[in-house]
Amino acid sequence: MNEDHRDTSRSTELARERSREAADRTLMAWIRTSLALIGFGFGVGKVYYYLGAVNPGQALDPIHSARVFGGAFVALGTFGLLAAALQHWQTLKRIQRKDFVYSVPWPLTELVTVVLFCIGVYALMDILR
Repeated sequence: MNEDHRDTSRSTELARERSREAADRTLMAWIRTSLALIGFGFGVGKVYYYLGAVNPGQALDPIHSARVFGGAFVALGTFGLLAAALQHWQTLKRIQRKDFVYSVPWPLTELVTVVLFCIGVYALMDILR
């Protein structure tokens, strides 16, 4: 009987370890995604800046849509990274509890998808004007 209890405890701890490692992998994926978004936005902003420096008298874009576009990607990457870190912290807190009960985390991927869709619509409208 005592041996069965040890096996159950060991399997529970192994399940917690796997869950922790999965949470870490998810955070690393969000870090990579956020860095890509920030880098892309920074690149768009710098290209706009250098084009303006080459032709200082010519207005390239009166409403600065490239800056808005680049800034939106940087903001999305930054806030996505912050949200992923908070979600990771909450997940680790839940895993450590003895009375762990699975609860659906807030939909970070859906939020990023909606914001990317809005950025895409803005970019499409800017191209078609």
